[in-house]
Amino acid sequence: MRILLATTNAGKLAEVKQLLGEHIQVVSLSAADSTQEIETGTTFMENALLKARHYYRSSGIPTIADDSGLEVEALNGAPGIHSARYAGLDAEDKDRIRRLIDEMRGVPPQKRDARFTCAAAIVWGGGEQVFVDFVSGKILEKPRGRTGFGFDPVFLYEPLGKTFAEISSQAKSEVSHRGRAFRRLAAWLAESRAFE
Repeated sequence: MRILLATTNAGKLAEVKQLLGEHIQVVSLSAADSTQEIETGTTFMENALLKARHYYRSSGIPTIADDSGLEVEALNGAPGIHSARYAGLDAEDKDRIRRLIDEMRGVPPQKRDARFTCAAAIVWGGGEQVFVDFVSGKILEKPRGRTGFGFDPVFLYEPLGKTFAEISSQAKSEVSHRGRAFRRLAAWLAESRAFE
């Protein structure tokens, strides 16, 4: 089975390939493609579906797209669907982390709850499905760890006592929002036989 993953992010491609298994050939968008202008929805689910529908129409290949982000309780759910653009369109991860730390300055430990949410959508000729999952944690006052991407260095996953940037990519995919959503999608693919 061949599936298009609507991303140009090499890390995400590797993570999804691992989650979906060897019997599914996952291809990604070219570096020239962008999903930013397609993300016009108001929820993670809407954005995932918009991207999957767009690239299915243009490729004719069953397409998976996800939208994910960080929702911080003390910031009324921000940055949410704007996580990637939280510090501006050309900002890097360190810029987004710096803005988050600045906005959380003075917030006590008991009010630093947050969650990563992921919506994984698949669109094909016979229909569409979306799987949403999340993982809860706390926002730290300063970054810890060197792996991962995005807000991983300031997201403390309490069951392990570590940030997502302090654990291996394998360990992260076991517990992360994206890992959970894509495992549900993979299980549905295996059970539904939608492409047979």
